[in-house]
Amino acid sequence: MPEVQQQQIPRQTVASSNIKSIGYHPGQQTLSIEFQNGHVWHYSNVPANVHQELMGATSKGQYFAANIRRKYGETRIV
Repeated sequence: MPEVQQQQIPRQTVASSNIKSIGYHPGQQTLSIEFQNGHVWHYSNVPANVHQELMGATSKGQYFAANIRRKYGETRIV
């Protein structure tokens, strides 16, 4: 499976003190998160419902910490 590059996953700006923008590649189940500090991380094998729940969460930072961080493969892109 080819690696998903940052530019292939458009991200949407979100209202969060920790997360700047979020994108998702459904075909490869890759979640792309840009943090307020400028770092971009890709999370692999993330089901679509997790992305949907993150986008709908009142606190995206809390949802991320509880349901995504250290639960999926992580790759720092930037």
